[in-house]
Amino acid sequence: MKMSISDNVKPSMPKTDNAREFIRMIKEYSQSDITDKSVVGNLMTELTTKKFDWSQPIHDHVTSMANLAAKMKGMRMEVTEAFLVQFIINSLPVEFGQFQVNYNTIKEK
Repeated sequence: MKMSISDNVKPSMPKTDNAREFIRMIKEYSQSDITDKSVVGNLMTELTTKKFDWSQPIHDHVTSMANLAAKMKGMRMEVTEAFLVQFIINSLPVEFGQFQVNYNTIKEK
């Protein structure tokens, strides 16, 4: 069971050899603010470091980044649309440089 837990959460997990006790402790832990902070931290790291690598269509890349932002919003950590767009543009390779220039020249209404 411990193998399926994220590495950054493992050190704070209780030590026990009893599976029922472990599940009970996990349930208590999962309802705490510590878990929320850890999950939000992981989501934020993934959102800020994600790069488009041509292994999937660009639509899937943009959708996955929007999904990360939606998950963060569900945890009371909202990412504004303008911020998300900038993250997405920054995640694109140099081949999309002209796209970034065009986006930056658009005036906000």
